[in-house]
Amino acid sequence: MEFNLQKTLEALLLSTAEPISMKDLVKLFARYHEEASAAAEEAKESTEEDASEVEVPSLVTQAQLREALTALTDAAEVEDKTYRIVEGPNGYQIVTAPQYAEFVRLLRGEPRPMKLSPAALETMSIIAYRQPVTRAEMEAIRGVSVDSALNKLLELELVHVTGRAELPGRPIQYGTTEKFLEFTGIKELDELPASDVLTNNQIDEWMRHTDEPVEEISDEDVGLSKEPKPDELPLDESYAEIDWKKENAESDAADQIAETEEK
Repeated sequence: MEFNLQKTLEALLLSTAEPISMKDLVKLFARYHEEASAAAEEAKESTEEDASEVEVPSLVTQAQLREALTALTDAAEVEDKTYRIVEGPNGYQIVTAPQYAEFVRLLRGEPRPMKLSPAALETMSIIAYRQPVTRAEMEAIRGVSVDSALNKLLELELVHVTGRAELPGRPIQYGTTEKFLEFTGIKELDELPASDVLTNNQIDEWMRHTDEPVEEISDEDVGLSKEPKPDELPLDESYAEIDWKKENAESDAADQIAETEEK
């Protein structure tokens, strides 16, 4: 039978529910090549079997394996098969196509897939992009407490404690787990979509500004003329001293003269 790499890989993936890493596949085909070569050598020494009938397959390289797996993955999508081939953090794996997942779940009697609240999703996004990150940094970015959301993520094993920061008080730092990669369907953190809003440099700059005192907005900032403060005197003006007793006496005298003339 002619050796078919794609069908062989498909059979291997169907034979196990666990992911198969590229390293394990390379070792497997190397072992197969060694055993086939040993069988050919034994056939040469045997008088009962013609050595020409024993075909030794060539050693399969990692590039050939990756090319065949890519072809299998594309074929499953194009032909709309009942399964998909995905590459996770631990290797390649055959999974049920999304449109049939609900029926498989009912057959196995499993609960519905977990759903995260908006608060948990926001917190998980901050951890994914900023890790390792402390609770205080998460709360500074979100502007609210993250206790409930963080505890939920820890309970679901989507995040875990990675250590302590070299800061006063040695606060705990958090990062994502391999289960997070499986949950999001990516192989590594580098595959996270780039964000122009949640980049580390922009967040660092924003957090530095939050530690600075709030700058007051002056009249000039909004286009108004500057008004002098109560304790400031105009440089080009001087105030004359007024004798209020004399002023009041003169005012009273003027009022009396006016009353006399009216009479």
